[in-house]
Amino acid sequence: MRLLAGAGLCLALAALALLAVALSTDHWYETDARRHRDRCRKPGGKRNDPGYMYTPGQHLPLRGGQSRTRTARGGEPLLRGVRLISRAGEPEGSHRDYRHRDAASPRPYLALDSHCTRRFNSTVSGLWRKCHREGFDKDTEELIVKGLVDRCTPVRYHYTSSSLPTNLPLNVTKTIRQDEWHALHLRRMTAGFIGMAVSIILFGWLIGVLGCCKQHDLMQYVAGLLFLMGGTCCIISLCTCVAGINFELSRYPRSVYGLPEDISHGYGWSMFCAWGGLGLTLLSGFLCTLAPSLSASQSAVHKPRQENGAV
Repeated sequence: MRLLAGAGLCLALAALALLAVALSTDHWYETDARRHRDRCRKPGGKRNDPGYMYTPGQHLPLRGGQSRTRTARGGEPLLRGVRLISRAGEPEGSHRDYRHRDAASPRPYLALDSHCTRRFNSTVSGLWRKCHREGFDKDTEELIVKGLVDRCTPVRYHYTSSSLPTNLPLNVTKTIRQDEWHALHLRRMTAGFIGMAVSIILFGWLIGVLGCCKQHDLMQYVAGLLFLMGGTCCIISLCTCVAGINFELSRYPRSVYGLPEDISHGYGWSMFCAWGGLGLTLLSGFLCTLAPSLSASQSAVHKPRQENGAV
């Protein structure tokens, strides 16, 4: 059945194209922090989601029955427990003087949420790079145009202690270091297995083409087995990628690595290209292994049957 073998090889070639697109693009995982940024820029920074109960008690320290009022640097009174931070997430104790700022400088805003003290950007990330999304943050775009911030940063596949937060207790630092090693191993497994999958599928496609040219059923059968093996490696790669993303979101401490609930995040179209390539690879492996068995059964049926005693 050369038709089935040819269809399997065409599907394998399409699977290679989808996997190549997934490897060369950065839209595996996407985040959208526009809603969170707009909420934190509002005075008070409270969430107004339906059903969300806001408990500001942890932000209002007790002062022995006396109500003390804080004042900003410009002399304006602030509510107790309210932090004065800038757009870039700088606390009130920074050296920037807001009394003598110009009109173009970022204005301070009030925030009651502890997540508003951190800077969240809308990003897209792949196997090799993590980039800022274009048109999602005007302040970041201005810094990128000025050359102060890079549009994309490479994904690390080696361990370095410079990425660890400072001024943390020893036990917390040890936990973060162990989690960093675990996340690094997951990233290495993702990149390694998808590279193996592409290599095995390409090798199987070459063997399948030679089998079709020489009408060799055994070569087509081996090509189908290689396609199934490449699909297995692709399954392992995608599963470790999903596990790595979930592990990054659940790392300890949550205040450093977690995402607020109003930040949209999910898988991008590069991930779906990889899943599509996986499906086509498994289908091509099924067709290429099925074709030799059908051709063998047809040849056995059409073989003439010898009579008893005939020479």
